[in-house]
Amino acid sequence: MQWGTAAQSPSGYIPPVTPPRKLIIDTDPGIDDAMAIFYALASPEFDVIGLTTVFGNCHTDVCTTNALRLLDIAGRPDIPVAHGATRPLAMEYRGPVEFVHGDDGQGNAFLPPSTRSPVPTSAPQFIIDAVMADPGEVTVLLLGPFTNMALAMLIQPDITSFVKEIVVMGGAAFVSGNASPAAEANVINDPEAADIVFGADCPMVMVGLDVTHTVNMTSADLARAAAIPGARAEHLARIVPFYADFYRDRYGLDGIFVHDSTTISYMIAPHLFGWKELPVRVDTGHSVCRGKTLASGAGSDHEGAWHGRRPVRILTEVDVRGVVELELERLAR
Repeated sequence: MQWGTAAQSPSGYIPPVTPPRKLIIDTDPGIDDAMAIFYALASPEFDVIGLTTVFGNCHTDVCTTNALRLLDIAGRPDIPVAHGATRPLAMEYRGPVEFVHGDDGQGNAFLPPSTRSPVPTSAPQFIIDAVMADPGEVTVLLLGPFTNMALAMLIQPDITSFVKEIVVMGGAAFVSGNASPAAEANVINDPEAADIVFGADCPMVMVGLDVTHTVNMTSADLARAAAIPGARAEHLARIVPFYADFYRDRYGLDGIFVHDSTTISYMIAPHLFGWKELPVRVDTGHSVCRGKTLASGAGSDHEGAWHGRRPVRILTEVDVRGVVELELERLAR
C-alpha cells in the first residue's frame, strides 16, 4: 500500500494548485452531493466548469433541478448544468432513495425553483466538448452512477485519452457493499457503465466504501458546520439532519458517513490517504454478486477479460480527522 506525500508544513497543508484544476462534477444531488458541490466551490484548487446530472438518488429531472438550485444558493449561476442519462445502459432504473435523501433529494427542503434552465447539450456531449476544448486539463468527478461518462466513451471511444483524471465515488474493493452485500450503490445502479469506465485510458481514482464507510462526521462536527454563517452552510444545516436520521436508524451512527465529499478531500490533500493500484472489473452478471467491484491482485498481466486494463488507484486508508477538519474549514470560507 502507498500513502500520499504531504507538503512541508506543520499542518501538512498542500498549497492551492495554480492554475486551479478544471473540474466537471457529474452528480445526482442528493444530500451528500450538495455537501461535495459546496466543498468544491469553496476550494481554490478547483475551477468547476460544469455540473452534469444523472439518475441515482433521484430521477434525473429532480437531480437537474437540484443542481441548478444548489448553484443558485452558492452564488454561482455562471456554472452551466447539463441534463444527463435517465436510466442505466442495460437495465431498468432501480428508483430513487427517498428514505435516504427525501422526496426532493434535499431532505424534503422543497426549495423554490431556479430561474435558470440546463444547457441544451446532453451531459455526455457536454463532457466530450469540455474535454476536447482543453485536452489533458479536465478532471471528471463522478458522484452518481457512471452512465454519462460511459456514454461519452461509447460516443467517442478515445475521449478518456484526453481526460486529465477520472475520480469516482463508487465501489467497494475489499469491504462489503451498501446496496447489497456485494455492491456499492453507484455501481449497482449501472454495473455495465461502471465496468466501461473502470477501463478508461487515463489516470483513475476509486474513492469507495473502503474509505468512505470510515469517514464519520459526528453530530458534534455537524453542529460546527451548522453554526457557519452563509447561504451554503444554512442550506446544509437544513438538509443534513434528514441524512443523519437515516444513518442513526440504519447503522446506529452518531452523525453521517462522508461519501461524496471524500473525493474532494482526496483531490486537495492526497497525503491524507493510502491506496493500492490495481485493475478493476465490475460483475455485470445477474447473480447475487451483480455490481461487485473486483480488484485484480495480479496486476494488469491477466489474460482474457482483464488483459490491458489500466490500474486504478483504489483508496484503502484515510486520516479520518484530517479529512473532516479539512472539509469543515473549507465550508467556513
